[in-house]
Amino acid sequence: MRIFYGVQATGNGHITRARVMAPALEAAGFEVTYLFTGRPWDHLFEMEVFGDYLWRKGLTFSTKAGRVSYLKTSVRNDLMRFIRDVRTLDLTHYDLIITDFEPVTAWAARMQKREVIGIGHQYAFGYPIPKTGDDILARTVLKYFAPASVGLGLHWHHFEQPILPPIIETPPEPETVLEHKVLVYLPFEDIREIVTLLEPLREYEFHVYSPAVSRDRPEHIHIKQLSRTGFQQDLRDCSSVICNAGFELASEALQMGKKLLVKPLRAQMEQLSNALGLEQTQLGAVMPELDRASVAHWLKNGHAVRVVYPDVASHIVGWLKAGDRHIDHAWVRSVWDEVRYDYGAAPQRRANAA
Repeated sequence: MRIFYGVQATGNGHITRARVMAPALEAAGFEVTYLFTGRPWDHLFEMEVFGDYLWRKGLTFSTKAGRVSYLKTSVRNDLMRFIRDVRTLDLTHYDLIITDFEPVTAWAARMQKREVIGIGHQYAFGYPIPKTGDDILARTVLKYFAPASVGLGLHWHHFEQPILPPIIETPPEPETVLEHKVLVYLPFEDIREIVTLLEPLREYEFHVYSPAVSRDRPEHIHIKQLSRTGFQQDLRDCSSVICNAGFELASEALQMGKKLLVKPLRAQMEQLSNALGLEQTQLGAVMPELDRASVAHWLKNGHAVRVVYPDVASHIVGWLKAGDRHIDHAWVRSVWDEVRYDYGAAPQRRANAA
């Protein structure tokens, strides 16, 4: 079976999810063509798992000062090029079409009257799950940005809805977790503000991944360029994670039993709702703004929760092979039955950071 798989590449979360799906699809004998949009081609990195993938400009969201800027978004997106890419994407020779909130694939399938399977966190918002910051614009974006015939929504909790757990890889256990090592990934925030936020907290070692560079920093703050290998190593042996309220990194942090603090993007319904969901399920802490007192309190008093998720990618591949596009509630419940929660300390040997 030949599959066309579109992936929204604005952030790293969708790509990370596709990295987990790719070997599962290959092992099942599927022949997959991947399309990435929403990020400049030369900004994609470590993409070997996707073979000879395709790229189009697509659509993206722009941010300013930690919030989505709809004016900047409208100016940066080339609507005429998007329409041309949709019209020229030929899906004729594919048996199955998948989109991970990727609009070129979704709209091309819709124009060609083809069924498209949506796999991703955004498709969970079609159900009554915790939401906040909801307005007509947010609802319109979620509904029409990358529409799917069938949506497999993903979330940290089922909320009594037919949505699945996160698609994440099971990482190797670290030999040691460094108690005072904190991973920071706030790519939508000003790096100077992040340094100012963390500068007085000298008893901790902060490993900050950022697309920006700042040479004016104290020794306990390590600013690093994006690297999947380096990021995964720092994620494995840190004790705590500070990040925006996106879905994929928070999922990985929960799977590894890391203490989690999220700062949602302002005026971004998905991230605001994610933060609300984390609070309601007691899986993580939230700070609405960059606030040193909140960070200090969380570092001293926050607690880690470990959520062991099953191999959701293999469950979805089995569902795709079965050929029935109906989302069976019993199947969804059986996947959630494999999830294990540990609200105590993460079961990993810890050591003080050097």
